[in-house]
Amino acid sequence: MAEAQRDEVRVETSPKRVRAYLGGQVVADTLRPALVWENPYYPAYYIPVADLHAKLEPTGATRTSERLGEGTGYDVVVDGVTAPGAALRYLESPAAALRELVRLDWNAMDEWFEEDEPVYVHPRNPYSRVDILASSRHIRVDIDGVTVADSRTPRILFETGLPARYYLPLTDIRMDLLSPSDTHTSCPYKGNADYWNVQVGDTEYPDLVWIYRTPTPESQKVAGLACFYNEKVDIYIDGELQERPETPFG
Repeated sequence: MAEAQRDEVRVETSPKRVRAYLGGQVVADTLRPALVWENPYYPAYYIPVADLHAKLEPTGATRTSERLGEGTGYDVVVDGVTAPGAALRYLESPAAALRELVRLDWNAMDEWFEEDEPVYVHPRNPYSRVDILASSRHIRVDIDGVTVADSRTPRILFETGLPARYYLPLTDIRMDLLSPSDTHTSCPYKGNADYWNVQVGDTEYPDLVWIYRTPTPESQKVAGLACFYNEKVDIYIDGELQERPETPFG
């Protein structure tokens, strides 16, 4: 692949209606949001300027990206509420499709909607898929030679670009070795996760296990089940030790 092709910014128009709210007011309402892949993992929403319902006030700040060009920063003002530096425009971007679009900072907005459903964390990648399948495979999890989970009724979650994850009933896990963590994360595909630390001997392994107690509707099959990071433990499937995958979570 030529260098120019590798550096080209991927931009696609989504068929979803997308809205952003701030202070109870509509900041943007568009039927033609752009999905822009600023990184390989998931896209960001860029909104056509014509579909903004808020005022953009220049901040004087700029941000330079080798692929996107020089971005001009703006405050977002709607009905007396201001989100400082929450908008970015690439007016002379080498990617012509970006020049009439605005990037709204996801976390600066109070709410985002795809159609009439709220969306959290970041836009869903239309090329990512989550499948959750019941299985009778024998899953054993060891840490430092100690078995901390042993199950024959896992739910296996297959997510595009990530290793298979093995969600196990709590009754199949050594809960006496787990202690609640203060860590909580959110996923647009699965919902909000709580974490546990694992104590094996004198060593505590932080945030090694997570659970979605009330997942999103499409991930209900893992509700109340717990999962270990494949990257950080020894997982045996039907007696065979699995190679630890290399991912950003390792």
